[in-house]
Amino acid sequence: MRDTVDFLLHDWLRVEALVGRPRFADHSRETFAQVLDTCERIARDKYAPFNRLVDTEEPRVVPGPDGGTVILPQATHDAWAAYAASGMLAAAQDYAIGGMQLPYTVEAAANAFFAKASVSIGAGMLTTGNANLLMAHGTAAQQRVFAHAEFAGRWSGTMCLSEPQAGSSLSDITMRAEPDGDDFESDPLGPRYRLRGHKMWISAGEHELTENIVHLVLAKIPAPDGRLVPGTKGISLFIVPKRLVDADGHLTGERNDVVLAGLNHKCGWRGTTNTLLNFGEGRFMPGGRAGAVGWRVGAPGDGLRCMFHMMNEARIGVGMAATMLGMAGFEASLQYAKQRPQGRPLAGPPRHGGPITGSGKDPTQPQVPIVEHADVKRMLLAQKAYAEGALALELYCARLVDEMHTGDAAASADARRLLDVLTPVAKSWPSEWCLEANSLAIQVLGGYGYTRDFPVEQYWRDNRLNMIHEGTHGIQALDLLGRKVVMDGGAGLKLLAARVDDTIRCCGRVEGLAQPANALAAALQRVGAATKSAWATGVPEEALANATPYLQAFGHVVLAWIWLDVALAAQRLPDGAAKRGRFAAMRYFFAYELPKIDAWLAVVASREAVCRQMDPAWF
Repeated sequence: MRDTVDFLLHDWLRVEALVGRPRFADHSRETFAQVLDTCERIARDKYAPFNRLVDTEEPRVVPGPDGGTVILPQATHDAWAAYAASGMLAAAQDYAIGGMQLPYTVEAAANAFFAKASVSIGAGMLTTGNANLLMAHGTAAQQRVFAHAEFAGRWSGTMCLSEPQAGSSLSDITMRAEPDGDDFESDPLGPRYRLRGHKMWISAGEHELTENIVHLVLAKIPAPDGRLVPGTKGISLFIVPKRLVDADGHLTGERNDVVLAGLNHKCGWRGTTNTLLNFGEGRFMPGGRAGAVGWRVGAPGDGLRCMFHMMNEARIGVGMAATMLGMAGFEASLQYAKQRPQGRPLAGPPRHGGPITGSGKDPTQPQVPIVEHADVKRMLLAQKAYAEGALALELYCARLVDEMHTGDAAASADARRLLDVLTPVAKSWPSEWCLEANSLAIQVLGGYGYTRDFPVEQYWRDNRLNMIHEGTHGIQALDLLGRKVVMDGGAGLKLLAARVDDTIRCCGRVEGLAQPANALAAALQRVGAATKSAWATGVPEEALANATPYLQAFGHVVLAWIWLDVALAAQRLPDGAAKRGRFAAMRYFFAYELPKIDAWLAVVASREAVCRQMDPAWF
């Protein structure tokens, strides 16, 4: 995989150009390589050997008066310690707070090694995202006390959105946050509240890996009549630590009123605790009374806007996790296919026009590795196209993040618009198609594939969660078709189309690329036409009933563009197996995958009504 990462970073994205910007001036290709080397080594030594262990030795609770202690394997503690010591939690931060001022593109590539080695043994993504949110929206005191401790790895972080009765529908949360005393606004850590309620599906919500856990919690501040404001406008954001701290960031020795109610037992991603947390039920009495103490971040009612900062980072992170699980399955099944002898090559056409049987093979010849069979090559090519294409997409999005933060005003604005459109794809496309890659990996291994003697079945189970993590597939589809491609008069979609057109134009006279370029141009036109047709009546119910097929088609067109652009970069390099492999994957995607968009876009353009008109009684 390292060769692929290096190619994408340097030959395709030309990440070295970033060192010409003041923020990255101390870096070079050599420093980037050092970061990648370090992360690859830690992932190989501290993560990969224990991937099966954290799957079989699930988190468990030892009962106790404080709600119980979560027990994790020692390997998980060691992996967290190694990751924190590497400095990767603060990789993108300023030197002044212990950061590396590393481009996010390189950070994302480095973190990919950990996701591939063991996706669930660490929860660094959540901690970094939590701290980054506070750096963007918190007060100076909140940043100093909470975010800096998270970047150092002494504390970890979570995001607490969903509740037992409110998953994707955050407007229906019932967590309450009430001012904590008459002086609640004068607390040095921010306006202080008492929170009461329940949060569900909280990853890394309870453990002993760090001395404190910083929960970022969405809750509603009651109106003067005591009622909760309906909808999302009433949602605010709060910092609720597991253990209370003073204004200087020192632990006070007092537990906050946050208690583990139970662990959720998942089909995959088992190394990370997934929890139900109770806030303010009175198990602990901070300050002598019930209620979890929390400090507000931002203005009242501004919680969802602030939280989206973390959610968007998490969505790209989930996309990368799905990608790396697809990559891990691809590499495992490729290795197996090269070593597993089975069957013989077809020797010629069947006799007398009959079916292909043993008469088409020479039984006296030795068996060949299954990688020699066309159908196995098909499954391996699909995995390569999905996983390496998804990796390119995620790194492209990461490069846009760098452009947004360090480019000039015009480039920054364009990057923001492109990220708005591409984030639903970056989260959802790998979650669907790298899961399919994992399914194909199992198929390549045959009966061995669904046994626990080989890792591919675990990769599938781990990856199955990603179509649900951080916004389900359907939610991402609604976001894409309902908001992202139509907002600002469709500016983001037009900008993306312009980038795609640039690639098409560059490929027009390149041998081997002109034909796929023409196919991509036609596909882009069909997406644009379907988008207009979906909204032709202006009725959201009609337009959005087929949002998921739209997301699938849109994602496939984006990945076709990514593959064409990658092939264009590869075309400039000397001939070799890696170059030919990339061209083959690109050819596969255009021959086998891109044609699928016609069926998806047909129901979008016609505003097919069967799903929305289906009466529940008819099922």
